[in-house]
Amino acid sequence: MDNLKIGDVVARKSYGMDIYFKVVDIKENGGGKVCVLKGICYRIQADAPANDLVAVSENSLREHDLRFRMAVNRKCGEILQRTARKRGDLKKLVFRNTPNEKFRKFSRPGKILHVDGDKDYLNTCMAHYRQFGIEAVGKHVLEKDQPSVVCNLLEEYSPDILVLTGHDGIAKDDRDYLDVNKYRTSRYFIEGVRRARKYEKDMDTLVIFAGACQSMYDGLIGAGANFASSPSRVLIHALDPVFVCQKVAFTGIDTVLKPEAVIENTLSGEESIGGVETRGKLREGYPEEQFKGTNAVIS
Repeated sequence: MDNLKIGDVVARKSYGMDIYFKVVDIKENGGGKVCVLKGICYRIQADAPANDLVAVSENSLREHDLRFRMAVNRKCGEILQRTARKRGDLKKLVFRNTPNEKFRKFSRPGKILHVDGDKDYLNTCMAHYRQFGIEAVGKHVLEKDQPSVVCNLLEEYSPDILVLTGHDGIAKDDRDYLDVNKYRTSRYFIEGVRRARKYEKDMDTLVIFAGACQSMYDGLIGAGANFASSPSRVLIHALDPVFVCQKVAFTGIDTVLKPEAVIENTLSGEESIGGVETRGKLREGYPEEQFKGTNAVIS
């Protein structure tokens, strides 16, 4: 395609037009143009010659978006129902010695620091954290810069859960999965995890999710991530980090989560996401504040 421009939505002929991408850069390479692509719904980055790309029609894009929105809404609905039941249990009335003195329990889910190489995906993730009622701080930081800023961000925000994500990928015909240099951004995620884990060694004090599409899973887990992508070097959905974090944030600190339980909370499943046993971050409190709607003044 000679008339391609940045922002166009395209698919690759050589891959059977299986994934929709946005063109984020166009480079001259000898006799032709090479486009830098980022996934519309998946956290994958790729290069492709312009003559391998086909423009996606508006109808096809609408149908594609509808399918993914339906999948996300279905998953979010399941999660919100489970969360509502949990909160309902916590808000059952607790009595002292007399039935006239009524007090309620309250809960504090884990706080999240989400560092993302894609600003659009970050905004979408932050909206879903708000939907789930999770306190979260979002920072747009390019993958290559994440290792250099992660410790300062941890110092500033003191999260319970850290996300290091963005875009990644490995060449179609390159199957040397043990060479970190074959991946687009895995080395940055791995180094970011390594520095974060040096900052906080306890894997239950700081829970880390790291990686994107086709990331070097063993390298991330080996560096100290609790959960990572991608065991089978396949794609992950843009919102999978959110669904991993939601499960951890709303599981009590007295419960050790099996990785299978966290994976069940994702859209992409065990080929895309894996991890190790991890303690939840939800803390229950008692009694609930009695003076709602007031602002505490601390001097």
